[in-house]
Amino acid sequence: MPQEMRLQNSHEKFMRPLALLTVSLALALAMSACMPADGMNDVISGVVEGQNGPEAGVWVIAESGALGTGFTKIVVTNDDGRFVLPELPDAEYEVWVRGYGLADSEPVAGEPGDDLVLTAAYPETPQEQAAVYPASYWYSLLEVPSASEFPGTGPSGNGISPGVRSQAQWIDNLKQGCQLCHQLGNQITREITHLDRRFSTAAEAWDHRVTFGQRGAQMSGALSGMGRDAAIRQFSDWTDRITQGEVPPEPPRPQGQERNVVLTLWDWGDGTSYVHDEVASDKRDPSVNPEGIVYGVSMSDDQLLIVDPNTHEARDLTIPVRDPDTRSYFPTQPGFEPSVFWGEEIVLDGPANVHNPMMDQDGRVWLTSRIRNTGNNPAWCQEGSTNSFAEYFPLSSSGRQASVYHPDTEDFTLVDTCYGTHHLQFGEDADNTLYFSGDSRVIGWIRTTPLLDGPARPLVRQFRDQAPARLAALAEATQGWCPTVVDTNGDGRITRPWNTGNGPRDPNQDSQFTGFAYGVIVNPVDNSVWISRTGGVPGRIYRLELGDNPPETCISEVYEPPFENPEVPEEDWGFSPRGIDITRDGIVWTALSGSGHLASFDRSKCAVLNGPTATGQHCPEGWTLYPAPGPRMNNASTAASSDFHYYNWVDQFNTLGLGEDVPIANGSTSDALLALDAESGEWIRLRVPYPLGFYSRGLDGRIDDPDAGWKGRGVWADFGTNVPWHIEGGAGTTSKIVKFQVRPDPLAY
Repeated sequence: MPQEMRLQNSHEKFMRPLALLTVSLALALAMSACMPADGMNDVISGVVEGQNGPEAGVWVIAESGALGTGFTKIVVTNDDGRFVLPELPDAEYEVWVRGYGLADSEPVAGEPGDDLVLTAAYPETPQEQAAVYPASYWYSLLEVPSASEFPGTGPSGNGISPGVRSQAQWIDNLKQGCQLCHQLGNQITREITHLDRRFSTAAEAWDHRVTFGQRGAQMSGALSGMGRDAAIRQFSDWTDRITQGEVPPEPPRPQGQERNVVLTLWDWGDGTSYVHDEVASDKRDPSVNPEGIVYGVSMSDDQLLIVDPNTHEARDLTIPVRDPDTRSYFPTQPGFEPSVFWGEEIVLDGPANVHNPMMDQDGRVWLTSRIRNTGNNPAWCQEGSTNSFAEYFPLSSSGRQASVYHPDTEDFTLVDTCYGTHHLQFGEDADNTLYFSGDSRVIGWIRTTPLLDGPARPLVRQFRDQAPARLAALAEATQGWCPTVVDTNGDGRITRPWNTGNGPRDPNQDSQFTGFAYGVIVNPVDNSVWISRTGGVPGRIYRLELGDNPPETCISEVYEPPFENPEVPEEDWGFSPRGIDITRDGIVWTALSGSGHLASFDRSKCAVLNGPTATGQHCPEGWTLYPAPGPRMNNASTAASSDFHYYNWVDQFNTLGLGEDVPIANGSTSDALLALDAESGEWIRLRVPYPLGFYSRGLDGRIDDPDAGWKGRGVWADFGTNVPWHIEGGAGTTSKIVKFQVRPDPLAY
């Protein structure tokens, strides 16, 4: 052997153990940097090892069933594959790995104080790899009808309803009619394996599956409204292609600040709980209720759900109705088709039909809920009453009304309203006025301080759930409402008579606009009230100013997102505002659920606010649209994300740690909350990877301790699907409440 080769081999023999020693020392130092410090025994740390080294940007999941309710903690690995699971209660855990490009790993037993080495697993097929992709990626494979097929030509033509005039309207109907209740694109909706014994083709299965259970009439009606033939054709083609092996593109792994996210999940409710929304604090002051109980509402069974994040216990209370004959909101329909999962069992039975909770300055929880049947409005609400609001605009019926939960005594005050209620938000006035969406005709409000905290407070506390005549008188004295009438004649005030309906408008009159008021928010700058009216393309948002003598001084404005607007490029058209929120300086944010944007609206940029042209598309300059991350719907010619933004929220007080006034969209089909850096246009995806099926509706933020850094802050959201048995795990899986935190780096504890 040549001498130089012997020297080289000798050098290699010498250097190899040195290199191994260096690597070992580096690994030991890295591990020691991540190991819990003395006295810090509430973390599990470790590394995820893969085929080609450490796996970065994958989720590490720790689950325990040994606490008062099911508990899960989820973090993301750093560039070196390291992880730290912080703030773990003392219990035994199963710890495992999920990530894009991986298969789920085998669980490893662990407990606080452990430092683990987890071994990544790898999928054998593209289908196995794609099984953990968000529903929106799978849903993007659905091919929507081309723009040239609209307007529809009906059953004897292309199968699309003639009432559907554009592709945008078809997509909006698809989202508002189907994605409104639950995810589409998750395994149970994209496949028919649980149905194929009954039906020979995907088309036959789809035609029947939308009729099952208590919500079948709603789903079936939505499909028929789009044009049943065409919709069945699109859905069955989607299912067939997936059955034949088609998979969506791979999502990106968490990057940047997405790797700093810490998720904590608690189980609440049961296997049929339809948890609609949650609340943790007062939106106007997120220091209210520090480290306190988190509340949610289950529409399916009228339960107020309660989780104590300190004791890790969950329980529930029944929300009462005043009238014992109040009918369930979920009646079985004629021709009821038994559920595939529940047969003829009634799993939705909620007379109160509770929808949305909101916390006040004293930690009381206000709810939109029915206390009686819809048509039984008090006489003072109706025509002939001397009530000033009823004289101005009488109301004969309402949907939901309102109730208040008092944590100190665990009882409820039931408050009658003349108008329907849906969402609710507090103003920042001395009366702590609470404004409601939920009525197609008016916006209503209650001055809550005079109602609950005035001289009659002992009376209210004594007769909370009986609603006697004197309490009813208080309800009348503290509430009001106004129709949304726009000053289209431009004289600066609202006068009768005004234009109504969708027919020709008299230019000399003002104009009333109607439609279901979905979202509501109050501007902290001027106390004006903003609502979104979803449904229809392009949809609208409204501003209501009460003036100094409502209802006579109420005046509204209306704005539509730019759509088919020649002043705006087509790629910037948006449609279907749904959620609505606002920054501390008065910039409105709304989730455009149809087109898939998060949009801001700055009224100060508008050249026109009222007058004959102020009927919607008169202020495109006020809008800025941000397309959501993730795939678009297949074959869509307009902006059409496959994601569905059920609602949106603005983190006014930096409860999450990303900054003040950060807008967040509910990525209800993407298993995520989507936080936007409006200056850069960059998104931060706060993904909940397990269990698959995180479908969020509302969210809330709280600051438990302003001096505790990231540990003292958090945002809360729930699994809000109408059908929790569609979540990964199947029937018996419960809903979850999720706490989101953002730490300074992936290894902070």
